[in-house]
Amino acid sequence: MAESDKRSIRLTIPQRIIAVCGTAFVVGATIGTMRGGRAASLRFLAENAHRPPTTVQGWYFYKKTKNYKVMLGGLKGAAIEAGRLTALSLAYVGIEEGLEQTGWHRMKEVGAGVGTAVVFSAVCRSASCWGNDDADWDIDRLPAQMAARTIALGGIVGGVMTGLEWGREREKPAGAPEAV
Repeated sequence: MAESDKRSIRLTIPQRIIAVCGTAFVVGATIGTMRGGRAASLRFLAENAHRPPTTVQGWYFYKKTKNYKVMLGGLKGAAIEAGRLTALSLAYVGIEEGLEQTGWHRMKEVGAGVGTAVVFSAVCRSASCWGNDDADWDIDRLPAQMAARTIALGGIVGGVMTGLEWGREREKPAGAPEAV
């Protein structure tokens, strides 16, 4: 073994983390682009409804400005939604991998579902406590009853995932390789 091989640090990242977080990023970016672009379009129309252009050149610049605002809003929305969904998926996979490493591999999906729901509920419940009194924070705030439902739903989804995993293990032939 060469001297450089002995000193190098090797970090193995499970393929599941890359696949789940990458998919969550793409889905979040797609959703955010659509929502952000639509919201920016409606905002531009509302802000400029009282002064429509009267000339051909005015309409040209009106449409051009609107298109740029829609693109910028779509990019901002994509960044926000992709970040949120990627963080949630990273929490799910991280909790699942942590439970796998600590020996709870039979119930890792249930634990990951409940853990992610608890993280999501805690973040949404504390959103209004961050010192920002805007009305937007009240929309994102999760009532206690809804937080309990979210945690229960996380447990149900985790239970379904566990059942599917057990069914897949049962149907797998004896010498079949492990799936991702």
